[in-house]
Amino acid sequence: MEKLTFTGFLLRAAFALALVLLTYNPSGYSFVHMLQTGFPAVTPLEAVLGILLVIGWFVFLRATLSSIGPLGMVLLLALFGALIWLIVSWGWVKLSNTGAIVWIGLVVLALILAVGMSWAHLYRRWSGQATVEDTDDN
Repeated sequence: MEKLTFTGFLLRAAFALALVLLTYNPSGYSFVHMLQTGFPAVTPLEAVLGILLVIGWFVFLRATLSSIGPLGMVLLLALFGALIWLIVSWGWVKLSNTGAIVWIGLVVLALILAVGMSWAHLYRRWSGQATVEDTDDN
């Protein structure tokens, strides 16, 4: 297993953010918005893009759930929720600014997925213990 670098984590975060924002974002340019314009008819392009997004979500969610588990996801949600609360309490963002809150929530979701994709590397580095997936069959 290769070492996780900061660049490696940033790449995972970038792919997670792309997945999240391509699926939905408040700008009006996302897969959800694409489907809404022609609903209930679905074009072949929309079908292919939808299947690719489902595959991406499956890979990221499966990796995240297997690495940090449901409890880890809840703890990360709690941590990021508390950080958002802190940012709001400092007055950096108003709760009435729903657009900013949605963007923050989407970035938080991407960060949770990126941590899930990186967790095995981080756990091994911090604890010195390999996970079952790290064993070598040679």
